[in-house]
Amino acid sequence: MIGSNKREMKQRRHWRIRKKVHGTKERPRMAVCFTNENIYVQFIDDSRGVTLASTSTVAKSVAERAKLAANSESARKLGAIAAQTAKNAGISQVIFDRGGLKYHGKVKALGDAARESGLQF
Repeated sequence: MIGSNKREMKQRRHWRIRKKVHGTKERPRMAVCFTNENIYVQFIDDSRGVTLASTSTVAKSVAERAKLAANSESARKLGAIAAQTAKNAGISQVIFDRGGLKYHGKVKALGDAARESGLQF
């Protein structure tokens, strides 16, 4: 598969998801972003266009941020941290936005850890 075609397919998948996924104050959108080195999680209220809470592998509030990378094990840990951050912000229910990525591997590990920590998808 040619690289540009793969990027185009991911972008189309992301647009298709974003047409259906819309966060509110009561149930914000949990958007995840994976780069080659880091993982970012944001809780977004799309009706007002604001980020209610966020965490990442580079956030200063994360205790072991030097050991975290963009792999499944770190995604599991960050999912639990993200759920705790959401609870501190008063968020208990979210809509999971995987950002055009397929739901397996790192994305699934992060989502499952967040669910186990008490977030409702």
